[in-house]
Amino acid sequence: MSKPKFQTEWEEIDEEYQQLQETHKIYRQKLEELTNLQATCSSSISKQRKCLKDLRYSLTKCAQSCDEKELELITDIKTQIKDKENVFFDMEAYLPKRNGLYLNLVLGNVNVTLLSNQAKFAYKDEYEKFKLYMTIILMFGAITCLFFLNCRVTDEIFNFLLVWYYCTLTIRESILMSNGSRIKGWWVSHHYVSTFLSGVMLTWPEGPMYQMFRSQFLAFSIYQSFVQFLQYYYQSGCLYRLRALGERNQLDLTVEGFQSWMWRGLTFLLPFLFFGHFWQLYNSVTLFRLAGHEDCKEWQVFMLALTFLILFLGNFLTTLKVVHQKVQKNQDTVQKND
Repeated sequence: MSKPKFQTEWEEIDEEYQQLQETHKIYRQKLEELTNLQATCSSSISKQRKCLKDLRYSLTKCAQSCDEKELELITDIKTQIKDKENVFFDMEAYLPKRNGLYLNLVLGNVNVTLLSNQAKFAYKDEYEKFKLYMTIILMFGAITCLFFLNCRVTDEIFNFLLVWYYCTLTIRESILMSNGSRIKGWWVSHHYVSTFLSGVMLTWPEGPMYQMFRSQFLAFSIYQSFVQFLQYYYQSGCLYRLRALGERNQLDLTVEGFQSWMWRGLTFLLPFLFFGHFWQLYNSVTLFRLAGHEDCKEWQVFMLALTFLILFLGNFLTTLKVVHQKVQKNQDTVQKND
């Protein structure tokens, strides 16, 4: 007598269940092994760093009283130490680590390290797409507020969107840096300052001072979104070429500024960037004048003036520094060739 169909199906399901249990058991064992290996690697990196730090200190002392041959050897060892530290940075991108202060405040002590290259690149691409889509949305939002809807409610929605956008960028960038992205310096701080500025704009109450600055701010927001769109479009293409040539890290990101790797092919963006920087200075000057107005009673006016000034100085000086370094480097190269 043949078995009922449901009994056969049940036996097949039960057999697959037993296999699943075995597979999951192996997975748990491998996961335990992986955790132990991660702890061993992290401990070894910390030990190596300490040893290299002590060695570098000893080499610096020796360099003060050694002959030319020994000095050449010390210089070579120091170069190798620097190379090893760069390798440690790449290794740590695949190891769990304690979050920085900002991520701890926002997410708590959650491990945000992505273990596979595929997961890292997928998160980076999602970050880039998020920036692109939000830039377009913010551009159309500013156009709508400036030309079609002179309404406090829509202005508040737009300013809230800016706060949320910059807050989200800072969180995503912190996660990407934990996973090996080398974005650093002012271009990280820039988004924190922009978050603060957007928050102050959001709290600025309706009044004559607000209306005097409203059109200028919205026009600036449109131009800023336009420049950010240009930067994303051309930087992403340039980064793709440089990655294919092995000259850039796979997790390098597009930024709202100018970096050394953009020198070849993207210098045409500099006039757009400098114009945007000086518009920030113009915003600052306008707001300082409004702050000195006899009818001005809002603290937001002076605070925004100061924040726009900080943004101008950070953006302008950082861009100028990159341009100066590249020009200096090109001049040195030409002199060596001559």
